[in-house]
Amino acid sequence: MAPGPSADESVPAASGPTVTSILSLQVGAVVVTALYFAREVLVPITVAILLSFVLSPLVNLLRRLRLGRVPSVLMAALLAIAVIALIGTVVGTQVAQLAGKAPEYAVTIEKKVESVRGYALDKLSGVFERAGYNPKLGSPQRSAEPPGSAGAPVEQGGQPQGSGAPATTPVSLLRKYLSPVLSPFATLGIIVVVAIFLLLQKEDLRDRMIRLFGSTDLHRTTVAMDDAAKRLSRYFLAQLGLNTAFGIVIGVGLVLIGVPNPILWAILSGLLRFVPYIGSFISAVLPTALAAAVDPGWSIAIWTIALYVIVELCVSQGVEPILYGHSTGLSPFAVVVSAIFWSWLWGSVGLVLSMPLTLCLVVLGRYVDRLEFLDVLLGDRPPLTPVESFYQRILAGDADEAQDHAELLLKERSLSSYYDEVALKGLQLAANDARRGVIGHRQLEKVRNTIEGLIDELADYDDRDPPRSEQQPAGVPKDQRQLSRGAPPLAVSNTRMLVPGWRGPTPVLCLAGKGPLDDSAAAMLAQLLEKHGLGAKVASYQAASRDAIATLDLIDVAMICISYLDIRGNPSHLRYLLQRLRRRANNIPILVGLWPADEEVLQNDKTRAEVGADYYVTSLREAVDACVEEAEKGTMARPRLLHPTSSSADKEMTRTDEPEIH
Repeated sequence: MAPGPSADESVPAASGPTVTSILSLQVGAVVVTALYFAREVLVPITVAILLSFVLSPLVNLLRRLRLGRVPSVLMAALLAIAVIALIGTVVGTQVAQLAGKAPEYAVTIEKKVESVRGYALDKLSGVFERAGYNPKLGSPQRSAEPPGSAGAPVEQGGQPQGSGAPATTPVSLLRKYLSPVLSPFATLGIIVVVAIFLLLQKEDLRDRMIRLFGSTDLHRTTVAMDDAAKRLSRYFLAQLGLNTAFGIVIGVGLVLIGVPNPILWAILSGLLRFVPYIGSFISAVLPTALAAAVDPGWSIAIWTIALYVIVELCVSQGVEPILYGHSTGLSPFAVVVSAIFWSWLWGSVGLVLSMPLTLCLVVLGRYVDRLEFLDVLLGDRPPLTPVESFYQRILAGDADEAQDHAELLLKERSLSSYYDEVALKGLQLAANDARRGVIGHRQLEKVRNTIEGLIDELADYDDRDPPRSEQQPAGVPKDQRQLSRGAPPLAVSNTRMLVPGWRGPTPVLCLAGKGPLDDSAAAMLAQLLEKHGLGAKVASYQAASRDAIATLDLIDVAMICISYLDIRGNPSHLRYLLQRLRRRANNIPILVGLWPADEEVLQNDKTRAEVGADYYVTSLREAVDACVEEAEKGTMARPRLLHPTSSSADKEMTRTDEPEIH
């Protein structure tokens, strides 16, 4: 007996992943803590980085006009400063106008509040009276407290005793009134300066990032970073343009409705729409309140709400899918969670920046191997392949989810392609787990029942390629579109032209192999044969056992198709099965479907000759093609072999003569 590993040798293997996980958690905690406590410095830098992405296309355009690097960057920065200054001036003017008319609006608001409160009190009073309680006989009112009976004593001159207010100095006045005004300008100056240096040193910073993350593969890292920068710039520019157009449409609509200060609300709507999902509706609160203040009735407020709802639905459901290609690359759950996370870290600024920041993290995860978990957690690409998704659903016994997954894939491929590329490979995973003892008998029975139910539900689908307009549906993820789509199998052109032995109701017998899930593969083949004009019936492996072979129903059977999902080593049971079938019906051709294409039987000519089948195939499409050709030609004089090539998609069927096996 070979000695097992010592305790010292097994400790590193067991503790390695644990130590790595702990270190990763510690690094993540340190990064989040640094983001929180350094937000005063990181927020301007982050905004500057995003601003550089927005200005990068403009700088590239100016450089193509031969203006040089420095003049191009400075002109782009001056343009950004001018736009920001113009927006600030307009907002300040609009706020001043709004503040001047605030008393008038307050009177209307008070009247509406009183009317609403009176209506509510009348309704509540009616409810209380029906309940036997009179609200007018409630608790006694408190006696009015005479003025001056409580509170701090007042000195002569109206100053409270002991106030001890310090004397006001010019420096304190400047600090009190100028600091709130100068602070935004200082932050804006930091953002612009950092953005200018980022644009000037873009190539140098890129080289440093390549040296830091990908010096071992310069070509791949360079291409990845350039592609990521272009994608981010394009997205941010498109988002800026779309939100600007949204604000303009809102402003025009508010002018037509008659809401005061429409320019202010247009700018506010365009800025708040950077907040995902809820930003546009938050921006509708203030103009709706103002509309209620200027109108004695409620019509203007209702029209304002309708304007925001209609424009937002048109933009989010119509314009954005076309502009962004149906997706920003983020899952909806990740967008919501990132909005909560960044607003907790950086407040309102983090809420506005949550979408761009999360998109940057997802792009990093797609190109940096160490950060791939970010793409898995936050991206919209499916974490499982179609085969793994299929296996997970049948393993859980979720027939509805399995059917929904199948219908999604069938929008762009034929039924035979789905069975070959997804279902059979998923069954192979289940067969491998069953062979290793991972799946118990009860769970294996649940898998079989789920597969049988799925095959029955897919009986209404024709085995044909969908129309070209449906082959790339918007809802199918990119990873699922990469599955190969083979052409559908041949179909019987005219049943009257079939060989007499093939004109019966079930000319094909689909015999399951010895594996626990081979019956499901045989049922799929029988369904495809029926869709292509050949009747078929399914029999289990026990029906062809030594005890039951004599009673096997072979009436009207012109061909036998045996399905195997898993056959390891020397396939003696397959060889003996064929010998029993030959003794029972020597003149019936036999096809063996070995769905794992790398089986030894397919690679070894000697093993194939010993088994003695007439056809060997590795896909359901090939099996149907072989049956249809045999039914239409009927040239079978003695057993022949199908020699498949290594590629299951482009196999050519060649036949060789072999002696009969008795």
